[in-house]
Amino acid sequence: MSVSALPALRQELVRQGLDGFIVPRADEHLGEYVPAAAERLAWLTGFTGSAGLAVVLASAAAVFTDGRYVLQLAEQTDPALWQRLHLTEQPPPAWLAAHAPKGGRIGYDPLLISQEGLGRYTDAGLTMVAVERNPIDAVWADRPAAPIAPAVPHPLAYAGRTSEEKRGDVAKLLREAKQDAAVLTDPASIAWLLNIRGGDVPFTPFALGFALVHADGATDVFMHPAKLPPATRAWLGNAVSVADRATLAPALAKLVGKTVRVDAAGSPVWFAQQLEKAGAVVASASDPCLLPKARKNPTEQQGARQAHLRDAVAVCRFLHWLSVEAPSGRQTEISAAAALLGFRHEAEGFRGESFPAISGAGEHGAIIHYRVTPESNRPIRPNEVYLIDSGAQYPDGTTDITRTVWTGPGDAPDELRDRVTRVMQGHIAIATAVFPKGVGGAHLDAFARRALWQVGLDYDHGTGHGVGSYLSVHEGPVSLSRLARPVAIDAGMILSNEPGFYLPEQYGIRLENLLLVQPADLPAAGKPFLAFETLTLAPFDRRLLHPALMTEQELDWVNAYHARVLRTVGPALGEAERTWLTAACAPLSSG
Repeated sequence: MSVSALPALRQELVRQGLDGFIVPRADEHLGEYVPAAAERLAWLTGFTGSAGLAVVLASAAAVFTDGRYVLQLAEQTDPALWQRLHLTEQPPPAWLAAHAPKGGRIGYDPLLISQEGLGRYTDAGLTMVAVERNPIDAVWADRPAAPIAPAVPHPLAYAGRTSEEKRGDVAKLLREAKQDAAVLTDPASIAWLLNIRGGDVPFTPFALGFALVHADGATDVFMHPAKLPPATRAWLGNAVSVADRATLAPALAKLVGKTVRVDAAGSPVWFAQQLEKAGAVVASASDPCLLPKARKNPTEQQGARQAHLRDAVAVCRFLHWLSVEAPSGRQTEISAAAALLGFRHEAEGFRGESFPAISGAGEHGAIIHYRVTPESNRPIRPNEVYLIDSGAQYPDGTTDITRTVWTGPGDAPDELRDRVTRVMQGHIAIATAVFPKGVGGAHLDAFARRALWQVGLDYDHGTGHGVGSYLSVHEGPVSLSRLARPVAIDAGMILSNEPGFYLPEQYGIRLENLLLVQPADLPAAGKPFLAFETLTLAPFDRRLLHPALMTEQELDWVNAYHARVLRTVGPALGEAERTWLTAACAPLSSG
């Protein structure tokens, strides 16, 4: 953050005739991970979380985030410049309506907000004005260049289905809906549809661009030419045309009289505005790739199992290393995260982390999406809680795992063990859930909270998110959350299971595995039911569990899971690591 950023932006707003401006943490694909050139919110405010928004007026400014980042927001922003607010408890449209001058012109970049998102401001009675040039870009002198990493083929051995087959399915869906084309703005959808991967953003193998899929299966891709070397163009085939990003607006203008599908929640409103201006009919409907991408095919499912097994070896080696190092006090949050990354580098096929590791000792674990920096880095001390949330990218799968560890050598306090046990009970409730097809994530979220709710405790984040296949570690459209969209969970989806509990300034607890949705084998069922297969393989810290609080069924689940971890991962470990794993997976007993 530059100290002159906010005054410079306000001067630019005056030049553009605006009374205010909204600054979402987004790029023109509305994704979670964005290139450096799109980190406008961080440049303006200093806040680096993956979810947030700022609102700037002539004499007031506010920055908003959700429950995962409220503590980080307070640490990274200047209270003399910014009001720091909770995104859902104090929504930006309401704040603007209360603070903006009556009839004031509030600017927005139509490439950085969805139609649904914009509607929340207009519904609040605000006068919203689309800008032709983002005013931050006008004053951000050292803004990085846009990325141009090459897109590369994603082989059929990992993808499982050809791009031609996928495009045929999408085209059939469009014809059945009487739509002539669909706009794709999510790089994950384009990567999945065309069986390509890229390197334009950190942690996620995206090639940034846009696409138009037509009802006959033909597809137009709009990307910088440097991203598509000859081998990739040949991989795409003749039914996929390639054009520069600069030709996108003219291509939309040619769709006069056509019915074009646009995702009102996931695509920038700019697309609907351009199409309406051209005389096209905009059909508001979800991205046609979202559900088929989320339902992993058999090849992707088997790839996920194999990727998780290789990742489990690295994680178990790290946990053994931590069991030796943590009681000594020699390690820090940064060195521990580096050690885990080092073990993963030795795993076959490792391509990189799927997100920056959350390595939080003691009070830092209570910051739900804590990101250690050289300034915040602290030692991992004996006899405290250490939380490590991390993941990896492999060509056959994406992983995400969280373990909460007692550093020893002493015993964990009883109250802490009670809290961890209740989180574990919620984790087991999700892992063992059996439910009818058609159930959504909001229906299951409460299962994970029951043991905490019974004593007046809760956590301020969803219980689970979708995970891609060598794509984004946070994938829609399904999630386990009270705020989840009403989308049914279906076979082949991969979801995280990560209940938690956080005591500010003391510790954080989160226990996370990834789950694969499978048909449930219930002979007496009169309709289809679903269940979960656990993909993640690493022990939970037995020292933090209180067996006397657990039911026999819960103890049986933990013991069976640990037996599976030992049986599956143990043979790939060295002797000392295998000895540690045997002890870490020893059965629990309520006696």
